[in-house]
Formats: sequence, C-alpha cells, structure tokens
Amino acid sequence: MVDLRTTWLGLPLKNPVVASASPLTASVDAMRHLEEAGVSAVVLFSLFEEQIVRESMALDHFLSAGTESYAESLSYLPEAVTYRMGSEAYLELIRDAKKALSIPVIGSLNGMSSGGWTEHARHLEEAGADALELNLYFLAADPSISSTDVESMYLETVQQVRQQVKIPVAVKMSPFFTSIAYTARRFVEAGADGLVLFNRFYQPDFDLEKLAVVPSLSLSREEELRLPLRWVSLLYGRVKTDFAITSGVHDHMGVLKAMMAGARVTMIASELLKNGVGRVRQMLDDLQAWMEEFEYDSIARMQGSMSQINAEDPAAHERANYAKVLASWKTPTAF
Repeated sequence: MVDLRTTWLGLPLKNPVVASASPLTASVDAMRHLEEAGVSAVVLFSLFEEQIVRESMALDHFLSAGTESYAESLSYLPEAVTYRMGSEAYLELIRDAKKALSIPVIGSLNGMSSGGWTEHARHLEEAGADALELNLYFLAADPSISSTDVESMYLETVQQVRQQVKIPVAVKMSPFFTSIAYTARRFVEAGADGLVLFNRFYQPDFDLEKLAVVPSLSLSREEELRLPLRWVSLLYGRVKTDFAITSGVHDHMGVLKAMMAGARVTMIASELLKNGVGRVRQMLDDLQAWMEEFEYDSIARMQGSMSQINAEDPAAHERANYAKVLASWKTPTAF
C-alpha cells in the first residue's frame, strides 16, 4: 500500500489533493461532499478586501449619518451582490466547517493593499481556521507606479497579516513579477510559510454590440500546469518554503508532475466544477495505481525528484533549452 501522506504549511494531510477556493468551498454541505470524495483540506471561498471596506464604510455611515461624500465614495466599490457573504457570515462558515469536517480548513483573504482590512486575519484565526491563504493582486495601471512600489505594497501586506496571526500563512503569487524567484524569497522573508503558484486572474472581455466591458470566466486547461510546474521545479530547494501548485491540475498525472517538481500539494477547482467532486476519488485511485506500477512507496519519496537541483539536465529548466524546443517543430510538407 503506497503512502499518499504529505504536509502543507506544517499541517499533516492524508494526500496531496486540496480543494482550492471556489464556489465548492462556499458552503458546509459542499465541503462535506469534498471531504467524502477524498480531499485532504479545503481552502474557503475568499473574503474580499472590498467586502470588509464596504462594511466598514457602512458602519461609519450609520455612526455619522449625513456625510455628503458617503454615497459617492461607496459607489467606487463593486455592488454587494458581487460577493457571496459578509465578514460575519464568513467567520460563521469557518466555525461551522470546523465542527463538520475532520480535515484542515484554510481561510482565504483576497486583497490588494495594506491597511485595516488585514486585521481580519486575526478574526479568521479566532474562528478556527487552521491556516490562511493570502490572495494578493493589484493591477498597476497607473504609469507613475513602479514595480518596486507594487512589490513593496505586497510585502507590507504580508508582514501586516503575519503580525496578526500565529497560524501558518501562504501567499498565492502572481506569475507577472519581473523576478519571480527574488519576489518569492522576499515573501518568505516577510513571513509567508508557503507559496501557491500561481494566482489565476480572470480578464474582462469586450461586448462589441453593447460597447461594454463585461466579466468573462473560463475554467483552467491542462496546459496551464506548465507555468507553475516550471517555477516550482526551479525554486524547490532554493527558496526554503512549502510550495503548492494550482491551475492546470486535472488528473493524477498532474498531481504526480507537481509532486516531482517539488510541490507539497496540488489545489484543484476547475476539474471538480466541470466534472463533479467524484473526480477526486478517481484521481486518488489512479495516483495510487501509478505509484504501485512504478514502485513508489510514498509521495515523500518522489517530491522534488524532477526539480532543477535534482535534474540530470538542469538546462532543460531554463532558457538554454529554448532554441532546442523551437527547432523541434516540424513544418508541414503540404500547405
């Protein structure tokens, strides 16, 4: 019998398949189904900075009614219906999930700046969250804001959250930093216990008939695994932290690749949203069968085995192999 156990942020897990933040982790009943299917932990649907700020502004309004600027400033924020629950309901979800589940429950804060909203990290810990995932994203559309400014803001936010809680904190990174390796190290120095690669952003589309910018949602595809796979394999052993891979993991082969790159866990949502939570059991069965066939007795034995520091051909991980890949394309003989 192969041993599928792993750890993430110091939490012992029965296998490396974690349910990432999605509508499937927004209710206790749905999370029960995920646990029954075999996931080893759940990351709750995110609590957004905008929700917390909106609630704070609403409270201020009732405490100081008559402020003329309130209605205008509130309009800068997205409508409340954009979000699934307020902060109090979110804390109640954590409490209920901890009572109902035997697997770790990881809270998720989604924000873009340092400030008072980071204090809610402590409330999530007090509600019973076993760990916290910090989902950071700031769209630097202002040409006067430098990359250094953005990175400093991120690091300050991580530091503020770290000061609020004693539970482990993971940072869900963007793939758009100029130096991913350097920024990863700085996040760890700022207090992150783990890094989730990578944050997947939903880009708006244009409706040409209505001449409007509209939301657009697409689930991940298997080929999206390559980017986080590459970076985890490059960073493993060089940045001393736990790594998780998200986006593009749709079957047991994706889980295996992530483990061999050096990840502790894989975080999955799109495959389950598309094909149901029963896919977890199938993935775990296929994972165990593959490991038995190729004589791997444990997940721990394979973790990091295909990272750059353990690779027979380290150049395959970097630009030295770029020209070789391009040269491998075969031009069709007929046009």
